[in-house]
Amino acid sequence: MSTWLITHPACLEHDTGPGHPERRARLEAIEQALDDPAFATLTRVQAPLAPESAIARLHERDYMAQVEATIPARGHASLNADTVVSPGSGLAARYAAGAGIKAIDALHSGEARRVFCAVRPPGHHAEPNESMGFCLYNNAAISAFYAREQHGYQRVAVVDFDVHHGNGTQTMLADEPGYLYISLHQHPLFPGTGTRADNRPGNIINLPLAEGTSSADYRQQFHGEAIAELVAFDPDLIIISAGFDAAAADPLAGLTLESDDFGWITDELVAVANYCCAGKICSLLEGGYDLGALGAGVACHVAALMR
Repeated sequence: MSTWLITHPACLEHDTGPGHPERRARLEAIEQALDDPAFATLTRVQAPLAPESAIARLHERDYMAQVEATIPARGHASLNADTVVSPGSGLAARYAAGAGIKAIDALHSGEARRVFCAVRPPGHHAEPNESMGFCLYNNAAISAFYAREQHGYQRVAVVDFDVHHGNGTQTMLADEPGYLYISLHQHPLFPGTGTRADNRPGNIINLPLAEGTSSADYRQQFHGEAIAELVAFDPDLIIISAGFDAAAADPLAGLTLESDDFGWITDELVAVANYCCAGKICSLLEGGYDLGALGAGVACHVAALMR
């Protein structure tokens, strides 16, 4: 079984306008980083469009209609203060969600053992009826529900190492049997959610980190709490919300990770996946806004997925 890279050219056509941090250059930096002989054995696959029914399982149809109605024929429009759309945004969002669905299908069939989805717009802030934080549809949560409902997975874990809390994913998975959401994120920071007060044993595990948290302290928290919770849950599938904005160079946050930390995080998750669920991991791109740090972090992440 191989490691897959799933993306789609349409994800480049989500144009957020001049100066916006969530820009097409992010995917171009990832493409450049993975255009290296070290990644020659990746199976490169084009994402399909997500069925509307899969998106509507978690997002209200009125909200989906609002997204489509806001997309302009030319130029830019705003769903909210920080989420900008352009003529290509609707298709990009559906291909981003479709990448996760394709990944779940490939993992279930045995065609792939691990998958990284290099897609945008990201998803983990998207609520059932609201866009937020550059996100239109919640790719990770859509993939998690698809895995349980279409392929019969019983215990699906979503591990989110984006520097911002995935408020939308928490909303969608809270109190739902068979799902675990673990998030390590800087707090306080946008969107202001994700305190330990929200935690639900065996379902929602928030591990907030102070600005300036060191690599050593991050690793201790990740291994000591996140991995312990994950092993106790005993997942039969792991989905990663892979944000690379906890990097020291990232302009939108204040943690201090370097590229090798993302490799270490991934090694930890691969070890659990090998122990619990035959190695099955679906990883979906979330944030990461310094292009150099993003490319280097993704390279370390994907290299670890390939091991």
